[in-house]
Amino acid sequence: MKSRLLVVLVLLVALGVSGAAQRSVKPALHGRHWMAITGKPLGATAGAMIFQKGGNAVDASCAMLAAVCTMWDTLGWGGETQALIYNPTTGKVIGINALGVAPTGATPEFFRSKGMAYPPEYGPLAAVTPGTPGGLMVMLAEFGTMCLKDVLEPALQMADGYPIEQQAADAIERQKKEIKKWPSSVKVFLTHQGEAREAPNAGEVFKQPDLAATLRKLVEAEQQALKAGKTRKDAIYAAYDRFYKGDIAREYVRGSRELGGLHTEQDLAGWKVYVEEPVATSYKGIDVYKLTTWVQGPVMLQALNMLEPMDLKSMGYNSARYIHTLYQVMNLTYADRDFYYGDPYMPPATPIKGLLSKDYARDRAKLINWDQNDANVKPGDPYPFQGGTNPYQKFLANWPPAPPRPTGAEGSRTFDEAFTAGTTSIEAADEQGWVVSITPSGGWIPATIAGTTGVGMSQRMQAFVLDEAMSPFNVATPGKRPRSTLTPSLALKDGKPYLAFAVQGGDTQDQNLLQFFLNMVEFGMTVQRATEAANFNSYQMHSTFGDHKAEPGRMTLNEETPSWVREDLTRRGYKLDFQKLTSGPINAIFFDRRHGTLWGGSSQYGEDYGIAW
Repeated sequence: MKSRLLVVLVLLVALGVSGAAQRSVKPALHGRHWMAITGKPLGATAGAMIFQKGGNAVDASCAMLAAVCTMWDTLGWGGETQALIYNPTTGKVIGINALGVAPTGATPEFFRSKGMAYPPEYGPLAAVTPGTPGGLMVMLAEFGTMCLKDVLEPALQMADGYPIEQQAADAIERQKKEIKKWPSSVKVFLTHQGEAREAPNAGEVFKQPDLAATLRKLVEAEQQALKAGKTRKDAIYAAYDRFYKGDIAREYVRGSRELGGLHTEQDLAGWKVYVEEPVATSYKGIDVYKLTTWVQGPVMLQALNMLEPMDLKSMGYNSARYIHTLYQVMNLTYADRDFYYGDPYMPPATPIKGLLSKDYARDRAKLINWDQNDANVKPGDPYPFQGGTNPYQKFLANWPPAPPRPTGAEGSRTFDEAFTAGTTSIEAADEQGWVVSITPSGGWIPATIAGTTGVGMSQRMQAFVLDEAMSPFNVATPGKRPRSTLTPSLALKDGKPYLAFAVQGGDTQDQNLLQFFLNMVEFGMTVQRATEAANFNSYQMHSTFGDHKAEPGRMTLNEETPSWVREDLTRRGYKLDFQKLTSGPINAIFFDRRHGTLWGGSSQYGEDYGIAW
């Protein structure tokens, strides 16, 4: 009898259907009218302020984006913004591509002449053109209802002075050696120069007068345009032009070039935000939307295509077989990412139709070794699945190429720090049906400040490669977007919003989002429980950051993983390490159609927080 009870207990735990599986550390958020979730409590408050003024989910998202950039929630104003928006009027999902491009002169030959194997991690040479200001203003102009002045008001108050949080304050202190390389950054960040602690203290009022002046210039341009009779939309674009073509742009470029950067005024003036159609796949009746190959998002769609025919539920939540299956599927999809993903607006054209073909997924799944980890997975050939011939077949047999010799110029973070580098995420929804999912990033501490703008420059150049044999689609080229890890997500069911979800964490993002999605769809977890549930992470794909290394077979598991699962995975060839929290800082909104309400989830992994009404 005892052995029988033990078997039943183990089965319940494996399937994730026990009562404990639905308990969570944080309570779920419940709202009827609106919901605002982001990486910091003050950021969520900014969204709530806009909702209380009558704004829609796009207005609130823009206010949260401005706030988290101002408070350096692992990003700054000169970074990049990636968004998905559900428009209830059209019933369509829209993509916002506000990722900057490589500046003039940023070629492989240039970086090699500097003794670099990859573009650097920090400094002005790490910066693409700023994207977040443009992304915010385009979203607001095209899909919001409020003026820029009102949406930027919370961020402006913060730029004038707000009590800085422990995480940001300690990041400044930890990175002060790097900050001291750039006088403009010292002026902003090191408020106690010469003291033992030169960074602000947690709770200290942190003021950014230069940034406040830049934000006021944007508001001034908008208000002048309104007084001249311009529409709300055109007035916002007047502010856009001031940032990218006016005095702000000139000072940004001057500040960049003064420190050795490559940016020109034409780089900023010629850059634009794309309002684009996202890519999608269907998984068991749920349509999942991602941005296309300028980010890593399609890897989750490729993985879902491979997993759909499999009976994951019968394997059991986080059983050894389940973990092994997902790991092998990610091996295959991330190898495709590492080789084929890149800017779709610059040649060569990425084979996205073939990559997202369900026939291609079935073909790739045949390569899975069900007994052992395959440490030598290579990219596939999606071209036949879109009626074409692969022009880069010559690179596949010997992929990956031998890594370049380390130069010491790429950066100072460890492999793990770079691989899992954080940012923030923003999720918002309202009772009119607007839904927004954003994963903004770039310009994080220790950001290089561009002149007197107060704007921290992006560090996204490091995502490029310099060797065509590594990825012919993601070679550093002036005017090109580097393939980013940033990956917001939306899912529809029966044509209506089902989930909005995103997570921070570099190359772990779509790993955690895939597991979160399956937690809900396959194992019936509530949205809050699914954000907290133990995930695992693979390091077999090549890091997007630093020296772009991979660690095949390595896996991070939750420290509560049972011994029999550990032993089974070890037999399959995995090298295991363990952490207490492994969910990733996931934020999500679930749309409860039965009751007409919103459920919010925000994991206990970090400082993410939400407010609902």
